[in-house]
Amino acid sequence: MQIDKTAELNLLWGTLILEELSRLGVQHVCMAPGSRSTPLTLAAAKQSKLKQHLHFDERGLGFMALGLAKASQAPVAIITTSGTAVANLYPAIIEAWLTRVPLIVLSGDRPPELIDCGANQAIIQPAIFAQYAKQINLPTPDISIRPEALLTTLDEAISNQSQPVHINCMYREPLYPSTMSANFTQYLSTLGNWQHTASPFNQYGKTSQHSLPTQDTLARFVHGKGVIIAGVLSPEESPESLIELSQKLGWPLLTDAQSQLRQHSGVIGNIDQLLHQPKAKALLAQAESVLVFGGRLLSKRLINYLSEQKWKRYWQVLPRQMRLDPSHNAKQVWHSSVNAFASQIWPRSSDANWALQLTRLNDGLETLFQQQIDHAEFGEAMVVRAVAKAQNRQSQLFIGNSLPVRLYDMYAPITSDYPRTYTNRGASGIDGLLATACGVAKHQGKATTLIIGDISQLHDLNSLAIARTIESPLVIVILNNDGGNIFNLLPVPDEKLRSDYYRLAHGLEFGYGAAMFGLAYNRVDDFEGFNEAYQDAIGYQGASVIEVSITQHQASEQIANIATWVKQS
Repeated sequence: MQIDKTAELNLLWGTLILEELSRLGVQHVCMAPGSRSTPLTLAAAKQSKLKQHLHFDERGLGFMALGLAKASQAPVAIITTSGTAVANLYPAIIEAWLTRVPLIVLSGDRPPELIDCGANQAIIQPAIFAQYAKQINLPTPDISIRPEALLTTLDEAISNQSQPVHINCMYREPLYPSTMSANFTQYLSTLGNWQHTASPFNQYGKTSQHSLPTQDTLARFVHGKGVIIAGVLSPEESPESLIELSQKLGWPLLTDAQSQLRQHSGVIGNIDQLLHQPKAKALLAQAESVLVFGGRLLSKRLINYLSEQKWKRYWQVLPRQMRLDPSHNAKQVWHSSVNAFASQIWPRSSDANWALQLTRLNDGLETLFQQQIDHAEFGEAMVVRAVAKAQNRQSQLFIGNSLPVRLYDMYAPITSDYPRTYTNRGASGIDGLLATACGVAKHQGKATTLIIGDISQLHDLNSLAIARTIESPLVIVILNNDGGNIFNLLPVPDEKLRSDYYRLAHGLEFGYGAAMFGLAYNRVDDFEGFNEAYQDAIGYQGASVIEVSITQHQASEQIANIATWVKQS
């Protein structure tokens, strides 16, 4: 192979990689600029099957890809250059690994002779993500390596993969083809019909772990009093089928904030707060059996209930084998889709409707929240409830970590209509939340609202550059209580330590940040102002920022007061 054809062979390999990824289900490719990744970038630029997204910061790029993958339910490719550019993807890769989101990292790299010798922008990239990504380390493109070997490597690595894959691509210079005069016809001839079809070179059947109980097993399980718990479920997992199952068995359905069902009128959505209430706790203590769908529960009170109750029968339903129970309860784990498990021929429980009073208590809390939040002082819980009420089946709600998602879990309203909800609760970091929400919004252009805290937004400030590229409604609601005030709820030894080392009051506002990125902006400090600003923003074709100014102790004091009311009700 002549040295002056190196750039063209690099580009050919890049083209083969991007083409095969598109055939393997990739719809989006996210790219950050860099020289060493040029063969991949040029290949992606001419790929008509992939929608391209660009951002200058790899950390934000990785989280945008995460959001795109969550919304599309398909793998998303990420292209970065060499060096610390790759390392900046680490937080998003960790989150994707823990929550089983398929991201495919294509990192440009120096060739072996330029590693560990002082060459510029060269680090050891293989295995950089440790256990958090399956690693594929490609050699430098070489005419002696057949193209089908490259394709079958990709096919095996990507097919049926539900977690991140890191494909490290070493390229020798030159990287920029001056001409395209090389004739690779003979080199590609062994690919046969692949060049004239739209299918991967190797096609793998879908692998699935599937286990369902027998009819006798079902009959034994439903005997007595039981509860159903819905943990983290995606909109595509048919969570609504659990409502029908709950009605069929006559058992209450307790829902997590991330179940897609938190606001549904047919469930026990206020379970976190009900577990404050003596009547509800006494009633729930009668349960003998529990059926858990998914995992990663948000409410510590619900986690403790699962852990402390003396269950006669404990079943958990997961789509594949994994361990999602920090309490390590003894249980039967079934591998099945939610819909397949719920659609079995279930007999009615021998103690059907044993917990009807729980529905009345749940509805009573909604009335209490209307009184103590909706018609009380302006604050964070009021904003969260107002946003939740304004959603519909076509809208998307991304809820930030720390205080926002807890407020939603505790106080979300019961409604007849509710949104698709998204979170980043694998590692529960406060980094990359705006970028992930942007990815969710970008996939299909549905109206999307992000509720995010001020410290979280400061972490991801430059992702406002991604937000400015969005053409559909994206409302960024920033709850600015001047610091990490979730620590008001935690047992920090004294107030001075809390203030000096945990809360990190900053005294900053986001108006100039929004202006820097050319985003519409409103700052509000009362409900009328918020409601007017939100209605305008949700109808605006593009991203806009609503900064909600709230005192440091408003939310924590309200949470404590409501807990007192609940315990006494």
